[in-house]
Amino acid sequence: MREEIFCIEANDVLTESVYRLTLSGNTEGIEPGQFVNIALDGLYLRRPISAADAEENRLTLIFKVVGKGTEQMARLLPGEYLDILTGLGNGYSLGNSGDRPLLIGGGVGIPPLYFLARKLREAGKQVSVILGFNNAGEVFYEDEFSQLDCNVKVTTVDGSYGIKGFVTDALPDTYSYFYTCGPAPMLKAVYNKTKTSGEFSFEERMGCGFGACMGCSKKTVSGYKRVCKDGPVFRKEDILWED
Repeated sequence: MREEIFCIEANDVLTESVYRLTLSGNTEGIEPGQFVNIALDGLYLRRPISAADAEENRLTLIFKVVGKGTEQMARLLPGEYLDILTGLGNGYSLGNSGDRPLLIGGGVGIPPLYFLARKLREAGKQVSVILGFNNAGEVFYEDEFSQLDCNVKVTTVDGSYGIKGFVTDALPDTYSYFYTCGPAPMLKAVYNKTKTSGEFSFEERMGCGFGACMGCSKKTVSGYKRVCKDGPVFRKEDILWED
């Protein structure tokens, strides 16, 4: 974990409620699946956001406006500076992917999978991606994944774009390994439907973001683990689902 100062280069609107922050600063050591923790003026707790990409001193963050902190982030302007803790969490294990990895994302669980997809494509892997949304108005980053030469499928619950249904309705017959991130109901459905081992990145409310408060603990086969410190990525075999 490092504390860094980043300069805002752009704050782009992707959908009605989803924004993309492009920042310049020290991105050394940030890996796919990890997150950063952003200090915002007037707010006591930092806001955790997954890294959507990080390379050559440029950090990309994608967030959805859901409360006071993200509403404030939506108003950030180019040229402003942010105090950010970087390199938090454990990230995905790229070495487990095999030759044909599958990436499954839902809503704002999609951004860290873009970072992962880029790394897997650079390693020569044949990457398939399933992106799940409620409706056509929520769709983002389909083109960006396609530009990485990934095989991309989009699902919408109401059928207004792509395949009608959930991400589990678009699962291919074969894949070597999978990585997923999204809301808990989606993750549980993916757990029940997938045929191989894989890795799950959990979205949880976090207090401190580095394991001190124990507020984001999740039950596993080896006891309760902190999503912010021991995760947010967990292997399929380690997860225990609580009703």
